Amino acid sequence: MASQRTLARIDALAWTLIYGGLFLLVLGIASHDETRIGGWSLSVIGALAAVAGVVLIIVRSRLPQAPDSKP
Repeated sequence: MASQRTLARIDALAWTLIYGGLFLLVLGIASHDETRIGGWSLSVIGALAAVAGVVLIIVRSRLPQAPDSKP
């Protein structure tokens, strides 16, 4: 069972990867005209980060939640 703190960290990491990855993807697409290799690199890294964030959300949804010990 995962603690509340662990689940919160996974949530924060997942959304950071998704938003950061999408930002890098758009930045890579916008910079394709200036530098092709740099633009493609940013696009690929951004897409991979966004996919990793989605995978973390799926993993998070399958983790059992620890019951609260406080009454």
